[in-house]
Amino acid sequence: MDKMAKSTLQDVIAKFLFPVVMAFFMALFMTAMVTFINLGLPPDYLYHWMKAFVIAWPLASCVAYLAVPIARRITAAITAVLTAA
Repeated sequence: MDKMAKSTLQDVIAKFLFPVVMAFFMALFMTAMVTFINLGLPPDYLYHWMKAFVIAWPLASCVAYLAVPIARRITAAITAVLTAA
């Protein structure tokens, strides 16, 4: 595989992997916080947290695929306004 094809393959993989990885960390943190806010720290906190996380991560990944292009367009628009001076 030549260098150009390898770079392109890496870009394609990264394009699909990035939202899943970002959703992982966002869902992990958010479910931990919301579970803590709702339950405090009961003995079965980890069970409830992981139960929420297992549901939230796939949903967050799907939403990320939809949100990333929108967020890029919004970011580009804001950047254009801020640098138009």
